[in-house]
Amino acid sequence: MKKFQAIVSFVLVILMLSKVSGDSYAFEQASGSSATLNPTITQKPVDNRTEILEGFLESYGSPLAPYAADFVESADKYSLDWRLVASIAGLESTFGKNIPYNSYNGWGWGVYGNNVIRFASWSEGIETISKGLRQNYLGENPDSNPYLIGHRYAASPTWAQRVTFFMNRIEAYRLRNGKSTLALAL
Repeated sequence: MKKFQAIVSFVLVILMLSKVSGDSYAFEQASGSSATLNPTITQKPVDNRTEILEGFLESYGSPLAPYAADFVESADKYSLDWRLVASIAGLESTFGKNIPYNSYNGWGWGVYGNNVIRFASWSEGIETISKGLRQNYLGENPDSNPYLIGHRYAASPTWAQRVTFFMNRIEAYRLRNGKSTLALAL
């Protein structure tokens, strides 16, 4: 009788184990199809161009620093490189520090001889220059490379090279001081 009970117990254990194993397999199949993980979580890149440009301009003691947002907004509005208009001001007026009296014109825009175009504010100047570069110099060309502008904007054959120098300085400042703008992915 003990032998019989041992055999029955053994068979029951085997049956129970096979049932549990089958249920486990069924559970894995059911949960596997409904619990799919999305392996990528993306975070919108941080746009810190305004902070970068403001810090860069402050490092030069520029009166344009508080208008960094205007540079970025106008660049986006007119599809320009966000560093371009500030870099032109870097070349033409040491970032707005050396301008014709009461002109808010740090770009040499319409300045020759005694002729001086005056703007009512830095914001107006940034907007006017950005719009003028797009309309009068770049047109439909999506690139806002200074070499496309230089031969018409200034008499100096090195103008574009010197504007590019300042654009590169802003980029180097961004790399040293900017927070990551890369998307987060898991």
